[in-house]
Amino acid sequence: MDNRRGAAIFSPMSYDADVLIVGGGLNGPVLSIALAQAGLTSCVIDAQPVATRQADTFDGRAYALALASQRMLAALGLWDAVEDHTQPMLEIKVSDGRAGEGVGPFGLHFDHAEIEEGPMGYMLEDRYLRRALLDAMETAPSVHHMPERTVVAQEIDATGVTLTLKDGVTLRGRLVVGCDGRASGTAARADITRTGWSYGQTALVSAIAHEKPHNGIAHQFFMPGGPLAILPLPGNRASIVWSERTEKAETIATLDDEAYLEALRPAFGDFLGEITLAGTRFTYPLNLTIANALVAPRLALVGDAAHGVHPIAGQGLNLGLRDVGALAEVLTDAARRGEDFAAIDVLERYGRWRRFDTATLAVATDTFNRLFSNNNPLLRAGRGIGMGIINALPGARRRFIREAAGLTGDLPKLLQGRRL
Repeated sequence: MDNRRGAAIFSPMSYDADVLIVGGGLNGPVLSIALAQAGLTSCVIDAQPVATRQADTFDGRAYALALASQRMLAALGLWDAVEDHTQPMLEIKVSDGRAGEGVGPFGLHFDHAEIEEGPMGYMLEDRYLRRALLDAMETAPSVHHMPERTVVAQEIDATGVTLTLKDGVTLRGRLVVGCDGRASGTAARADITRTGWSYGQTALVSAIAHEKPHNGIAHQFFMPGGPLAILPLPGNRASIVWSERTEKAETIATLDDEAYLEALRPAFGDFLGEITLAGTRFTYPLNLTIANALVAPRLALVGDAAHGVHPIAGQGLNLGLRDVGALAEVLTDAARRGEDFAAIDVLERYGRWRRFDTATLAVATDTFNRLFSNNNPLLRAGRGIGMGIINALPGARRRFIREAAGLTGDLPKLLQGRRL
């Protein structure tokens, strides 16, 4: 297919696509599929090769999909391709603790049986979701996936946006959407500034095979250096996100596999029996970064490009999918009304819709991390008592469960399981 400027990808009109999506990770492809459902064309500009996205190698990364996010994947026709690789999250247990001492006397216990909708969410490995998205983009005639391409310049004018790629190709669209991560070039080129800070923590991410069944229970242990999440995967396996002070995490990251496990065991405990590594280990510096605007003329930001939060609640991808659902709905409704869907007044509807949810989760994750990632005896006592009180109140527990399942707030249609 000729991708040179002047040889339109979809039609002989002046635009190569309605929407140019920068970023081929997760949110960008999902957005392209949602727009295709609504009849809008898109180009997905992806820095990674297709072979990298298609790799079957288990790399340890997995996502906690809230129930609302699962409904969205179902509404987009993606769920059938991944369902057999998912693990329902039936319970969540939250507790305070210190390595080698076990969990504290107080904690929270959330059971999906307390709500009517089903499991609170599903664990899904990165490799299966990425392959499903690639297949869906490949079969959608209105989506053009452009791997191994990067954007080096963008120009906005009254009628559209022109992107220049590193290889010299230029693309013309009505709207550009940045799905290009926490260091979003799309945002930077639009002079959108960011607010945030480092947590001085690094997440050690890997998958663990364990001796005893997990029974679909997700665990969150609050340790002095940061939270340890143990998230159930299919079979006797779990994905761990182990947050530690950066200096200590960097030391742990240099250890060989057996020494790494020896460092993990005191925090992990023995409730699942003997543990072994079941994939590659990763490290991710943790920070908060919020774009000071979600939209600009003919430009919108989605996912980590809009807001990168602490993984303490496992809500990063879910927050991005809410963005996708809201933006796709705003654009679709405007297009069906005959409006210029890339006009700033239309995009501001998306900005207003997502601003409160984004700010609320950013504040909540930041506060929880500061409150729980320490060894202050007074704070430990206070948070333990607080968790005990919440756990004793069925109404409060139910609200937390519905929040974890993504069932609260002004949900876009896709997250309700409805097509656009």
